[in-house]
Amino acid sequence: MRIGFTYDLKADYVALGFSEHAVAEFDTEVTIDAISGALHALGHDVVRIGHVKALAARLVAGERWDLVFNIAEGVAGFGRESQVPALLEAYSIPYTFSDPLVCALTLHKGMAKQVARGYGVPTPDFALVTTPADAAAVALPFPLFVKPVAEGTSKGVTARSLVTSRAALLEVCAELLAEYREPVLVEEFLSGREFTVGILGTGADARALATLEVVLKAGADAAVYSYRNKAQWRDLVEYKLLDAGALRRDVEEVALATWKCLGCRDAGRVDVRLDAAGQPQMLEVNPLAGLTPEHSDLPIMAALVGLGFEALIGEILRCTQTRLAAEAESAAAA
Repeated sequence: MRIGFTYDLKADYVALGFSEHAVAEFDTEVTIDAISGALHALGHDVVRIGHVKALAARLVAGERWDLVFNIAEGVAGFGRESQVPALLEAYSIPYTFSDPLVCALTLHKGMAKQVARGYGVPTPDFALVTTPADAAAVALPFPLFVKPVAEGTSKGVTARSLVTSRAALLEVCAELLAEYREPVLVEEFLSGREFTVGILGTGADARALATLEVVLKAGADAAVYSYRNKAQWRDLVEYKLLDAGALRRDVEEVALATWKCLGCRDAGRVDVRLDAAGQPQMLEVNPLAGLTPEHSDLPIMAALVGLGFEALIGEILRCTQTRLAAEAESAAAA
């Protein structure tokens, strides 16, 4: 296949004056080279496209591809992860991973939790704060966990995100509102173990690839999977595969229920944490999971279960092609 490759390269945006923190979710040449190399090794012709504006220019010029491998995050707004999928749909070009609706829904953690809860998925009680007055009116019991509603890579999550008083809640919410200029998600803090579940497939074909436990080492920000902990994961975090058993079954059941009810596709991750009673609850969903070899959670867990990086990319493509074939069959039968 001739595969177009859409992505946001950190260096491109740093050259435009963006800060390193602002582009934390974007990818480096290492990741782009690794994915391109894997696709080439699988027998495909890869065309590097880049960000959404580069994609738009090529489409207007008449360029087309059999499939687009999309990991573009976008720059601003709740619809930023939806821009590339929406543009590709306008030109009837198939692509990997979730559609525009799912990308927008899951980026807004509050909306995703509300929809998942409507389907019966357990998730902590929460409130959305858009002004300091909203923060003062939060009626949830302490301790609480506070983070921006639409950021990834743990941006905006620090040791201070775990708040135990009204004064701390007001202070942290005010800081996040000022820095990120988006609502703040305030949710009941879950004191149990934290996991991330890798998922492959779509709908009834979705399955858990593996479940990693996030174990914080000495010196890490305690009790929170913070931006600092994630950025310095080699020193501060240990990732352990969760062994087969009742706990893994329950955690993966919550993750798969979340994945299916939100309509996520092909591959990604769902983060789950245990409450004080040991019951798993959904934290958030990542339908565009990081794919940096030896660094991102999905490749890490794949390697731990014996699936190399090239094989992981191949499995993502297989899931995409299976979905596209099912969609074509359904359309033909209609």
